[in-house]
Amino acid sequence: MFLSLCKYLRRESPNGEKTMNGLVIVLIAIVVLGAGYLLYGRWLASKWGLDPKAKTPAYTHEDGQDYVPSSKLTVFAHQFSSIAGAGPVTGPILASVFGWVPVLLWLLIGGLFFGAVQDFGALYASVKNEGKSMGMIIEKYIGRTGRKLFMLFCWLFTLLVMAAFTDMVAGTFVGKGVEGMTKATGYANSAAASISMLFIVVAIIFGLIQKKVGKMKEWVRAVVAIALLVVMFIIGMKLPMYATKSTWIYIVMAYLFLASVMPMWLLMEPRDYMTTFMLLGMIIGAVVGVIAEHPTMKLNAFSGFNVDGSYLFPTLFVTIACGAVSGFHSLVSSGTSSKTISNEKDMPMVGYGAMVVESLLGVIALVVVGAVAVNGTKPEGTPFSIFSAGVAGFFEKFGIPVQVATVFMTMCVSALALTSLDSVARIGRMSFQELFYGDTTDTSKMPGWQKVLTNKYFATIITLFFGYLLTLGGYNNIWPLFGSANQLLAALVLIALAVFLKTTGRTGWTLYIPMFVMLAVTFTALIQKTIALVSNISGGQATFLVDGLQFIVAILLMVLGVLVAFSCLKKLFTAKKQEA
Repeated sequence: MFLSLCKYLRRESPNGEKTMNGLVIVLIAIVVLGAGYLLYGRWLASKWGLDPKAKTPAYTHEDGQDYVPSSKLTVFAHQFSSIAGAGPVTGPILASVFGWVPVLLWLLIGGLFFGAVQDFGALYASVKNEGKSMGMIIEKYIGRTGRKLFMLFCWLFTLLVMAAFTDMVAGTFVGKGVEGMTKATGYANSAAASISMLFIVVAIIFGLIQKKVGKMKEWVRAVVAIALLVVMFIIGMKLPMYATKSTWIYIVMAYLFLASVMPMWLLMEPRDYMTTFMLLGMIIGAVVGVIAEHPTMKLNAFSGFNVDGSYLFPTLFVTIACGAVSGFHSLVSSGTSSKTISNEKDMPMVGYGAMVVESLLGVIALVVVGAVAVNGTKPEGTPFSIFSAGVAGFFEKFGIPVQVATVFMTMCVSALALTSLDSVARIGRMSFQELFYGDTTDTSKMPGWQKVLTNKYFATIITLFFGYLLTLGGYNNIWPLFGSANQLLAALVLIALAVFLKTTGRTGWTLYIPMFVMLAVTFTALIQKTIALVSNISGGQATFLVDGLQFIVAILLMVLGVLVAFSCLKKLFTAKKQEA
């Protein structure tokens, strides 16, 4: 029946060529991803073992700051909104130059067997180890040197995330148009910028309301959140904010400073919770639009193994990044989500489930860019603008003004990017602090220099400063390096998780193929990027703040990646069973 429906929905173009209906792609993705979650996700949970009666770190280390027992929906909201940022929209759109078939295949295969396994594994390992970060877990099972190298790698990676996403958000707020879609106006982007800034204030207000009132019924909490979002949207539409790109970069950096140092309950948790409603609205709107429009995929099905000098391997994999597998997700799973899980039985939905839905979002982004493609490839414009303008075009079927729809969609994708940014800023700050922690985190027992370096305000300023410098390179130049570092981080986490599972007597062989594939992909991509940077530098076409900094970061990432991978693999093949 399903196959018959797919056959019925295939299109034939006026010239007689067979084309694919975007709705078929979405339906296939929903079936495959849903089956993967129900079968493979649950199988992993049964093999690793969950104890619903065990006290989680959220209770054993409750401090009102980072360790806060939260409902399953709240933790899922935080995990989903943090990991499903700009990546699942940006990656598939940029990678679509290779054709929609290879992008779709990697989103489904990578999401189920690589990304979701890593996310769930990192969350599981952290909860089983008192909510410790991946760095601390590596120290326990691999050694202190491994932890130091891993944390330095993580810190460098967070700089790339901040640089890429900050530049993308700022460029979108300025109002870059989309080729062939003149209705995506500067007003829509500026209104979305205004709403995004109001969102910060509204999130703090919502956080204070929750703190004052205490535990609310879930439906009451949802109604309050949605009401605040509606008010915020109306005000933002009336008061658009116009500023230069550099000004927006400074504003975003200032926000990241606040997000990094403020308590979780005051800004990040309420913002993440509210963002989830926006995200669901965006996904539902996009899916309904696809159903109503039945968009034809104007993208090439397959453009070749070499497109404009970029090879499908490894470029496709590191470009899609977060939509299939992302090392950053492990930092969210072990850095924040593990500290708020109330019951171990919630972990499959939070860890595995959030990644599955993110892969679906990546598929939707692929269908959207396929619908607005020009001459078989993606149109010009930032990925955010392309996605927003594309979905807004679908909304015309319902009589919704394109301008209003564009504002809503731009607001949603920008909110997602900012949510990922605030998480990565906090994780970057914590990674920097962990680099300089010794045997204790008690500042009263530290020498003066160590107190300064582990101070959260100092660590945040240093992290944001270097992130800003990399922003000067622009997201187009940063994204390949970000994608490579992101996937290499995933490979290192997968190896570390394999060590943890083997050491504690759990099933870990399912991680072996993903970790070796990702090592091959990422080292190839980093070598290619380094050669390209050397070519620019030797040809006299480079500037230090762009190519020079990226070259230094690329070399550091490769060296650190080799050292951490060697330490983890050596331990993997010599590990003996011990207590979790």
